[in-house]
Amino acid sequence: MTAETMHADYAASTKTIHPVWVRVCHWINALAILVMIGSGWQVYDASPLFGFTFPRAITIGDWLGGALLWHFAAMWILVINGLVYVTLGIVTGRFRRKLFPVGPRAVIADIKAALTFKLSHDDLSHYNAVQKVLYLGIILTGVVIVASGLSIWKPVQFQELTAFFGGYDTARYVHFAAMTAIVTFLVVHVSLALIVPKSLRAMITGK
Repeated sequence: MTAETMHADYAASTKTIHPVWVRVCHWINALAILVMIGSGWQVYDASPLFGFTFPRAITIGDWLGGALLWHFAAMWILVINGLVYVTLGIVTGRFRRKLFPVGPRAVIADIKAALTFKLSHDDLSHYNAVQKVLYLGIILTGVVIVASGLSIWKPVQFQELTAFFGGYDTARYVHFAAMTAIVTFLVVHVSLALIVPKSLRAMITGK
């Protein structure tokens, strides 16, 4: 290995991939989302939409009132932290650099590469097309789950929002669907972090 190669490898290993604000927002969001999911499952169990309930062992709150307190507390943390994240992402240009451009051809090509285990993870500072779509999708899903949650929480005060979702009952289904999308994203996200452990290290150390 030449001196130039060693220097390049060292520079790559010390390159800042995720600034402090990204890491802080990421972990606050992760905690808030987990609390919202666990408490949301307890709220769901009080009035199930489908023919099943979630085991109490994986819910938060013990009863409906307690679950609602946890759910609303985590919701405000998620909303405030999400606004900070999106604002900084736009103002700093990170969203523009990281998430755009993205097109259907690139997405299809990267999906094929992923299915054949040929998708490269060498450069963590670059998001592939699939990652771009997933991150844009989860941001949009976050907006939908908060909006549908508000329409369920205050259907009279937010009656226009509730009507936008097709009424109270339909808003509950939308809220559940958004929750399912977020849980699915978390499963994929965590699985990929375990497969590519340096990505998890980068979200902790930034490098």
